[in-house]
Amino acid sequence: MLRPGLVSITFRQMNPAQVVEVCVQHGLQGIEWGGDVHVLAGDVAGAGQVARQTADAGLTVAAYGSYYRVGGADPAGRGNAAPGTAAQDWSAVLDTAQALGAPRVRVWCGARGSADSDAAARARVVEDGRKIAGQAAERGMDVVAEWHAGTLTDTAASATALLNEIDHERFLTYWQPRPEHGFADALDDLDAALPRLGGLHVFHWLTAASGHERRPLAEGQGLWPTYLRQAAAGPRGQGLFALLEFVHDDDPASLGPDAAALRQWTAAVNAAAAR
Repeated sequence: MLRPGLVSITFRQMNPAQVVEVCVQHGLQGIEWGGDVHVLAGDVAGAGQVARQTADAGLTVAAYGSYYRVGGADPAGRGNAAPGTAAQDWSAVLDTAQALGAPRVRVWCGARGSADSDAAARARVVEDGRKIAGQAAERGMDVVAEWHAGTLTDTAASATALLNEIDHERFLTYWQPRPEHGFADALDDLDAALPRLGGLHVFHWLTAASGHERRPLAEGQGLWPTYLRQAAAGPRGQGLFALLEFVHDDDPASLGPDAAALRQWTAAVNAAAAR
């Protein structure tokens, strides 16, 4: 069964209560709470409050979206953070995720893309990844890598090799389409992630000369139902969250149509699986 939800950083301008409200309004079931604005790493009391707000609304905490960089700082000095965010201490991240009641913690693998990372940088990510997965496991949580450019999961080959090297049952990965890839390549990409798939980030972007353009999710009708069916049929397909991440023009009014499309597609996948 797939469950539709939201990545809270889609609406960084909202407070947690407002994020909860729009999720309820549009029939979403869970939230990945972002660690850069809504639930700051180390704010255990705040995390507990957000956990209660989420549960009281009948929603599930799908994950804690940290900005921890697995492998720590690289020689250029970039540490455990995404660009524009503060570095995060893993112990503080775990404490916060536990207070939030998150079953998994999102991380970023390394500070550079695979083509720009040497063997020593990869080794640091592998060592740290195995260590943080073990510490998360002690608290009953998974670690889930962001499937993202500028990290060691920027290609399916690099991501698969990295996950195999870390080789920890609690170190999983999200999947999201790479906008510059075609449909067949995206399916191959997803197939590579299936053995350790921990969830999906859902959006529909087009690649233009000026960059990636965020489009209404319904325009992905020819793509996303197939992605969702493939994810649900994988070895970890039961209970996965498909989480909306970003909307057209970053406009809260775009969430309604996007959520409706995602609910329709996940319901169809779930109904087919139940037959």
